[in-house]
Amino acid sequence: MPFALFITSGAQDTIDRLAAGSLADPKKLRKVNKALALLEADPRHRSLASHRYAGLDAEFGQAIWESYVENHTPGAWRVWWFYGIEPQMISVVRIAAHPD
Repeated sequence: MPFALFITSGAQDTIDRLAAGSLADPKKLRKVNKALALLEADPRHRSLASHRYAGLDAEFGQAIWESYVENHTPGAWRVWWFYGIEPQMISVVRIAAHPD
């Protein structure tokens, strides 16, 4: 059974910036959209390499997971998310380059 995605305003702002304006990046946007589609279908999908990312747990007050948008790329992008609000729901809290 697929998951429903809830995209927070912060994550949506990133998507919007990639879609239009001076920071538009259609190639990165395609990668983000692909990762979100895979996350929605199966957060354990092999190419996402989803794993706990405890560094953000305190900021969001729950267990945060990290999934790959890119890999083996300098400044590779990631999606940070948590299970919840409702069953079969994933809340995407951040989309950005992985901090080094």
